[in-house]
Amino acid sequence: MKPVFLQLQCTPGKTYEVADTLFQREIVSELYSTSGEFDLLAKIYIAEDQDIGKFIASNVLDIPNIVRSLTTLTFTAF
Repeated sequence: MKPVFLQLQCTPGKTYEVADTLFQREIVSELYSTSGEFDLLAKIYIAEDQDIGKFIASNVLDIPNIVRSLTTLTFTAF
């Protein structure tokens, strides 16, 4: 499994609804509310053979009230 960090910008006032939906889908390992340009930071583990873009598009970005996303791939954990 490879870790992927996903920052999500939500429609104002809808962050908690987006967070609830992510947890209901059981796809996030960790989920944090954040300050700044994005509202949520999610850590997701994706299978090595899974296409990251397709996974995020079909499992995350179809959630209502997500306005924008930023995906970060990691190399080494220290």
